[in-house]
Amino acid sequence: MEKFGLVIVHTGNGKGKTTAALGLAARAWGDGLRVCILQFIKGGWKYGELKTLETLAAADGRMEIKQCGLGFTNTDEHDEAEHKEAAAKALAMARDAMTSGCWDLVILDEINYAVKFGLVSLDDVLALLESRPKDLHVVLTGREAKPELIEKADLVTEMVQVKHPYEQGIKAQKGIEF
Repeated sequence: MEKFGLVIVHTGNGKGKTTAALGLAARAWGDGLRVCILQFIKGGWKYGELKTLETLAAADGRMEIKQCGLGFTNTDEHDEAEHKEAAAKALAMARDAMTSGCWDLVILDEINYAVKFGLVSLDDVLALLESRPKDLHVVLTGREAKPELIEKADLVTEMVQVKHPYEQGIKAQKGIEF
């Protein structure tokens, strides 16, 4: 059977975009695929999904996870230039990962945010997708995916928030939301 690489987009206001992508990473790893995960915004966070995938990565080298971002862009901790520099490095890492032949699945977590906030250009992301090998699967996550990325994708899932515990005054629960 010929392998056809898919471009997959997880977007929308609802929770679960990264969770779905990381679940796909676990499935792919379980079926023998090699998985590279690059997180464009998150930086230094340690949460359940990441800990689990790091355990898989340590098992046999078929998974790599890199937190490339500096965290939220709306804080005073880092200025815009620092965020842009980190995103540019992440984009270069994505290009290297996608063309290396080392991976079957590359996840670009929160890259849609990086485009939205002007940290990387839409044209650069489209060019990146255009240059990928035809058998490489690529997942892009984050709210407000640009129409051009949706058009380029083979599979798009929009997470829709119907109800959220935050609206009831319930804070994020460890192991459930992070």
